[in-house]
Amino acid sequence: MTQLDRVTWVNEVVQGSQESPVGKHLPNAFYVHLSALSVLPPQLQAYEQQARKPVAEEIITATLIKFNCSDPKVSYLFYPTFDQDAHPPLQASLQVDLLTGEISYRSYHEAANPPILHRKEAFVTPDYPRYQDFVQLTQQEIALGLLSQPRYIGTKREWEERLRDRAVEINDHQVICHENRPSAKKPKIERHKAAIVRHQLSRPVRVALEAELFTPESTFFDYGCGHGGDIQRIQEQGYNSQGWDPYYRPDTPLIEADIVNLGYVINVIEETQERREALLNAWQLTRKVLIVSAQVLINDSAKGQVAYGDGVITRRNTFQKYYEQEELKAYIDQVLEVDAVPIGLGIYLVFRDQTQAETFRASQFRSKATTPRLQQRVRRFEDYQALLTPLMDFMTERGRLPAKGELAEEPQIKAELGGLRRAFRVILQATNQEDWNAIAQQRIEELKLYLATALLTHRPKLKDFSPTIQQDIKGLFGTFKHACAEAEAMLFTLGDQAVIEEKIKKSPVGLKLGKSLLVHISSLDELDPLLRLYEACASRTIGRLEEVTVIQFYIGKPKIAYLSYPEFDSEPHPALQAKMEINLGDLNVHYTEYDQTNPLILHQKEKLVSPDYPLYEKFARLTKKEKDWGLLDDFKAIRDRRGWLKCLEAHGAELKGYQLRWRKDIDPYRLKILKNQVQQRRRTQSQTDTETKEE
Repeated sequence: MTQLDRVTWVNEVVQGSQESPVGKHLPNAFYVHLSALSVLPPQLQAYEQQARKPVAEEIITATLIKFNCSDPKVSYLFYPTFDQDAHPPLQASLQVDLLTGEISYRSYHEAANPPILHRKEAFVTPDYPRYQDFVQLTQQEIALGLLSQPRYIGTKREWEERLRDRAVEINDHQVICHENRPSAKKPKIERHKAAIVRHQLSRPVRVALEAELFTPESTFFDYGCGHGGDIQRIQEQGYNSQGWDPYYRPDTPLIEADIVNLGYVINVIEETQERREALLNAWQLTRKVLIVSAQVLINDSAKGQVAYGDGVITRRNTFQKYYEQEELKAYIDQVLEVDAVPIGLGIYLVFRDQTQAETFRASQFRSKATTPRLQQRVRRFEDYQALLTPLMDFMTERGRLPAKGELAEEPQIKAELGGLRRAFRVILQATNQEDWNAIAQQRIEELKLYLATALLTHRPKLKDFSPTIQQDIKGLFGTFKHACAEAEAMLFTLGDQAVIEEKIKKSPVGLKLGKSLLVHISSLDELDPLLRLYEACASRTIGRLEEVTVIQFYIGKPKIAYLSYPEFDSEPHPALQAKMEINLGDLNVHYTEYDQTNPLILHQKEKLVSPDYPLYEKFARLTKKEKDWGLLDDFKAIRDRRGWLKCLEAHGAELKGYQLRWRKDIDPYRLKILKNQVQQRRRTQSQTDTETKEE
């Protein structure tokens, strides 16, 4: 075998697959059953032996081998029911990168719609035990047209729908036709009724704006625009905006745009083939980024609805397909052959350019930093302050000195002060070195967080980043290799649940309740970097709940929850509206909307936020008063609104906004007793605080 490089690999794999007497060819890969390894051309056998060495024990039960025709990668695919099932589902895959040595594993065990196999005889040799059964099945399926348009039957659900449409079932590799079965009348679907008249931007487009995907020159196209609300509102913000809809704007031409929105379209199309075409057509129009959104995780969705295909028909004769969050990503990735980026519940971005995708992912971890305050008056600094301010702004933003050509004022600074490093020494005369070190460390942690989450799914290459981020990595880590090594060390620690639990218990910010920690979203950046990575594993693979207010870290199990308290600031004890739990072990998602007649409520809000939160003092004053009045003594009794109101009544208290006061109708004698109890609690607390300080 010759020296391995990408060109050599492509040439030898393509040639070997063409010469092989067995195996299945797809545009980007060649597949063969493990039992047929011995008949493969020597170069393919050699590559497989090289891939097998580091994973020999893990692939004992593998079924197929996949040779990637574009990159030096070999995958082992696990189909445990290959012999028994006519079209077995994929349970897992293990990929070996022969250039980097990287090994990645993906499980489909819990997948609701896994990939399946067709034409099994192509993978095996004629002496395989069930070869003739496989051949006969394929011939029958071809005769009935079941295998036409193969791109639409690659998953379990698509295949089952094809069989339903043709009134066919398969029993132990035998096709059974139900030709005499009365054909079910296809219900009338009125898709246009699913379009909503909006009076503000739709959530996917609003989220894209907030993510700063739009630039002044951006063009926008809404594919399946419905009544056109997003088109109008994007135009009002100064962008070139157009759209098409098969019912409301059928004559509008389909044109390419920088940003294309496919907003809640694929979930209202009942035909799986047409659904796939809509996604592909929108992607074809996309120059830079495609926004894909769909309905996900709906509770009690079947009420008043009729099951049809892989969704339901509503009472308004519209179709709705409800995706699980991870299922939606898998669908987008499979159809478009991409790695979609989640930015919210049911919302994904698909970038045309890999550099833009990686840069966007990295930007999601960046937080705001404040330029260090001037500590003293220095004449030399004051003389050049106007010239030095852009340099200070750059270093606050990036955490490092600019590389050559990154700062427009560099030539003038060099002429006046001799260079950027000398200019920074002048800045240090008026500011604190530790403040600048803290900014640099903040940017280092943010890059490590991004690289660590990226390594969970893929290993980014330095060339995939923008020149600015490449300079960040060089300036803050020295080398990309060193940056990745530090990120891998974080990931390794993340696997130790005991370490995570210790970080949760010792967190200086957050409300500890039983076996969990509640933290306001604004305080996420103040958590230990390992806990930030822990949360990022959920948010960067699944996405956060819309309008998330609080993040819940669980002790004793690898799980995170996103909680929505829409009235967190305005209400002293806000109601929990929705909760999304993510199991980090299998990425299973559970979503709950809470009944607002007696919702769970929140107490001690100041513990969830940092001291610089705008309403921190207001929250803290109320909590102190509630403690003094004995209202927080029994947390279990005041978890919900009904219990809280009962507690207030029992203590003769009422809340008006953030004002806690005695009820006007309370008995005077009882009021005197209650006030004495308050005084006693304050004295006890004061004594406890004094003893704590002395210790």
